[in-house]
Amino acid sequence: MEDRRENEVRQQKRKLLLSAMLSLPLLWSMVAHFSFTSWIYMPEILMNPWFQLILATPVQFYVGRQFYVGAYKALRNGSANMDVLVSLGTSAAYFYSLYLTVDWFLAGGGVHHGPSLYYETSAILITLVIMGKLFESLAKGRTSEAIKSLMGLQAKTALVVRDGQELTIPVEEVIAGDVVLVRPGDKVPVDGEVLEGESSVDESMLTGESLPVEKKAGDPVIGATINKNGMLRVKATKVGKETALAQIIKVVEEAQGSKAPIQRVADVISGIFVPIVVGIAIAAFLVWYFLVTPGDVAEALEKAIAILVIACPCALGLATPTSIMAGSGRAAELGILFKGGEHLEQTHKIDAIILDKTGTVTKGKPELTDVIAEGDEAEFLRLVGAAERNSEHPWRKRS
Repeated sequence: MEDRRENEVRQQKRKLLLSAMLSLPLLWSMVAHFSFTSWIYMPEILMNPWFQLILATPVQFYVGRQFYVGAYKALRNGSANMDVLVSLGTSAAYFYSLYLTVDWFLAGGGVHHGPSLYYETSAILITLVIMGKLFESLAKGRTSEAIKSLMGLQAKTALVVRDGQELTIPVEEVIAGDVVLVRPGDKVPVDGEVLEGESSVDESMLTGESLPVEKKAGDPVIGATINKNGMLRVKATKVGKETALAQIIKVVEEAQGSKAPIQRVADVISGIFVPIVVGIAIAAFLVWYFLVTPGDVAEALEKAIAILVIACPCALGLATPTSIMAGSGRAAELGILFKGGEHLEQTHKIDAIILDKTGTVTKGKPELTDVIAEGDEAEFLRLVGAAERNSEHPWRKRS
């Protein structure tokens, strides 16, 4: 999944770079349409309709191919999404400009200057929407880092006892009922129950508690927690996707893929908005053709295209999923998990937060700040250091 997302980001970057390189000259040529910019230098070739066509075509049909594919799939399913509107708006501008280019050529147009075209409109729109898609992909990538960091907490291997032999196997091959040996300093590979041994286990990755918890026979242990100072024989009770850590990862993934109420509203609006925009564009064409400028197809078509183009990018449909991905991902990095997009959306209503652990609002790691000895402090520290020298006590490094 990660490789696919990285490939998607790389592809979006390449398309955006190509689209920007081809669109900038077209955008520059648009400057010549305004009288107040007549003093700006304009290379003659930029005003050539055929040159503009060559620049706009790859943007329209290579870079913008994904919008045509998305529009086709949406229409095939009987719905209309933003891809439909993007395809309609940019295609209208492109093909109308192509029509003007051919008409200008057949009318004996000059070598350089031509009519007012709209190639730059379609190209710039596609470039901007592709940029938005790239931002969304980057937000997803950033969010996936939170999941990767959670997955990194898992143990990679487990030391199991099978048929009287100790075997080191990948943690994915551990099955429920296996007896697992957890040495001091090792991560507990799976959720289980202590059969033999006594030790202290650091469960801060799950509970936030900074102090290790004492474990003995009959006590439960959780995968990815760290055994501190004693050998434990653990019977695996939950493995794979059933472990507590796997369930946390699942919750994060589901939250990132879930739709907030506002996003579901946006989807409904998109299904209504697109047909309405198309209807308004058709109505504008008919009004201009029959009433405002009777018989002038070009003028009427230009007004219809303007409506389609202006309505083309819809921020609501793009910004909402991006904000959910970025918000839930950043929260996961800080140790805050949302079970769904609706919970993230409702956080603006929070006016009080109740915390049950000091480790939630502190660094969560006790530190030695002062030493007060009744006698010789140096001698006291020497004796403590000698006693702690071979110890694996969690406070050893702090003291």
